[in-house]
Amino acid sequence: MLVKLLGLVDCIGGLILIFISGVSVPILFFIFFGIIFLIKAGIGLLKDFASWIDFFVGVTFLLFFLFPVPWIICLIVGVLVLQKGFFSFL
Repeated sequence: MLVKLLGLVDCIGGLILIFISGVSVPILFFIFFGIIFLIKAGIGLLKDFASWIDFFVGVTFLLFFLFPVPWIICLIVGVLVLQKGFFSFL
């Protein structure tokens, strides 16, 4: 059940990153999701590719706090985390 819940967080984060250019989201939202993904990466101890994806997504969300991130980076990271989220439901 926890895997499916974390997979849902992955799917939501991936969709936000993919459609970030058309959505105006408060900065606190980016900080919250960035910390959640960095915690998930810490749980995995960066031993496998999935925890590295969580780390990159967390850093991408936190970088929105400092400066605008290019759209192509958001698209690539968003697709990776969305795919990881979908595979957690299998």
